[in-house]
Amino acid sequence: MNYIYGKQAWKTFERGEENCWLMANGLGGFSSLTIIGSCSRNDHSVLMACVHSPNHRWNMIHRLDEVLVIGDAEYDLSAQDYKEKEERKEGQRYLSRFTYEDYPIWTYEIAGISVEKALALMPQKNTVAITYKVSNRSKDMVKLTVTPHLEFVPKTAKVEKKQKFVFENHRITSNGQTLYVKTNGELKGIPEKRHTLYYAYDEVDGRPETGNTVTNHCTVFDVRAGETRTLELVYGMEEELPQAKTVFAALTDRRNALRTQAGFSDETATTLALAAEQFISHRESTGKKTILAGFPFFEDWGRDTMIALGGCCLAVRDYEAAKSILQTFMAYCDKGLMPNLFPEGKNAPLYNTVDAALLFILSVYDYYSRTKDVECLREAYPVMEQIVHWYANGTDFGIRMDDDGLIMAGSGLDQVTWMDVRIGEILPTPRHGKPVEINAYWYNALCMMNEFSEILGVPEAMDYKTMAAKAKQSFCEKFWNEKEGCLRDVISGTKADDQIRCNQIWAVAQPFSILSPEQEKCVVETVYAKLHTPYGLRTLDPADAAYHPHYGGPQKERDMAYHQGTVWVFPMGAYYLAYLKVNGHSEEAKAVVRGQLEDIKAALWEGCVGQLPEIYEGENPVDSKGCFAQAWSVGEILRVFDMLEKDRV
Repeated sequence: MNYIYGKQAWKTFERGEENCWLMANGLGGFSSLTIIGSCSRNDHSVLMACVHSPNHRWNMIHRLDEVLVIGDAEYDLSAQDYKEKEERKEGQRYLSRFTYEDYPIWTYEIAGISVEKALALMPQKNTVAITYKVSNRSKDMVKLTVTPHLEFVPKTAKVEKKQKFVFENHRITSNGQTLYVKTNGELKGIPEKRHTLYYAYDEVDGRPETGNTVTNHCTVFDVRAGETRTLELVYGMEEELPQAKTVFAALTDRRNALRTQAGFSDETATTLALAAEQFISHRESTGKKTILAGFPFFEDWGRDTMIALGGCCLAVRDYEAAKSILQTFMAYCDKGLMPNLFPEGKNAPLYNTVDAALLFILSVYDYYSRTKDVECLREAYPVMEQIVHWYANGTDFGIRMDDDGLIMAGSGLDQVTWMDVRIGEILPTPRHGKPVEINAYWYNALCMMNEFSEILGVPEAMDYKTMAAKAKQSFCEKFWNEKEGCLRDVISGTKADDQIRCNQIWAVAQPFSILSPEQEKCVVETVYAKLHTPYGLRTLDPADAAYHPHYGGPQKERDMAYHQGTVWVFPMGAYYLAYLKVNGHSEEAKAVVRGQLEDIKAALWEGCVGQLPEIYEGENPVDSKGCFAQAWSVGEILRVFDMLEKDRV
């Protein structure tokens, strides 16, 4: 999908900063600015390199100053807000068009001169290419000067006053890092200058609203009257840099290969398939693939990876990446638990998640159903046996099977389900006890283990079929809320039990039904009536006294609202899959889902172009919040498109 924005999108400077774009390099690094080319966040960057995949990110080139001189007149093409408001650069006044398909392109028009700027990030490299095609139809000589604003600091850190920058021989060094530059323009050293930028979107969220950059060199490019020339700039962390055209070709080839691999006929699905690939990254500590949870804030987490894998890998037919990720999890299973945070350096993995291990089994089932890869299944089977054994007999974080066959988890300040916010000594949504989605996963895992043992022809370490039957009976007896026609959120003996939350939808969306068909329909209808919005499901019924309609402000305020009514995109995938399931995957049901997915198509134009965000406000989900690009949001909606086009060639 080619996204085209015109001047109406930046009618004011503030409107121009509402939307951004994203390119990731598969190493954890990325490039992202607003559509007018400004940094409205500390995390925006022309080149956010990753020096140790996937989480050791360094903001190398934060933004670019671009000045066009026509005769005696000077025009600033760049846009940026500064601490001192009178310094604001408003080059968007000359911007006539912004487009994004495989990479961002800006078109400027001034006094008979057009400048087409393009930017591409090299796949699997910390290398960025920027080109400026200058068409001079005026009678004057034109001079374009491009000045990068440098940081050379870890992501979110600030440039220190004592930090030194050295520019010499086509390279810049600072803070132990070296950046190389290649250009067909005239490279010049300039007096070092420090700048203080203002970030409107960080201030809104209670983050530091200013940041510092340094300029110490520029590139100058002349274009005579009647001439068309292209300035090429390539910056990277390796001394041998490619030509700019090589970077653009590599990115385009990679994206075209992804389109073919995914094979979707729906344009929105194809766009999401391309979005999904941005989250897939190499992880140096394991030598395997991983999934980054979200840009610009998050790293790779076990739970997020397992939820996103079905859409970001399997639905787009990237079976190699899926297998690599599953093998990584196999290697780090401990006491039946899967890591929620992978090791970095000498740090040990963290295992504070009850769902990642169960989701691993569900992911193996999905992978095997698509690939019939018996060898991978055979490799995973002992790990899955270990998971069920430890869950049944008890492991860390209070995770164990109770006498009724259901799984209980968590105590004290444990954060073990996805609603895991902690504010000091406060857990707004503790969910200790027996969470509804965990037990739906548990039942399905037991059913799957029964099937796996038959496929592999191996004896069961435990009687999975009997365990599943007991869990199902207890689940129906204890979770069903006849009065509301839905499922309880948790069995804990507290008032939280009867809160109407989105977690129940996963009990319907699973391949093995734990409820009767009539109960499943009731759950879907209740969720639709009380929690559904065009862009996601609310985390709590608005009628609940604990409901927070707004999300924003300092972190404590945001965290108090995070799971108390805030709209999350990713549960919408389970909702649509559940809706299709309870309606027999009829053509009428598919038509309803396709119609409602048009809302998702509209969402791709707001926030981060071609991406889906983490969350929206609960009261009126208009503006995206949190991470502007979220892996499980993209992945779960992709699973819906995958189901709608299940028989595609």
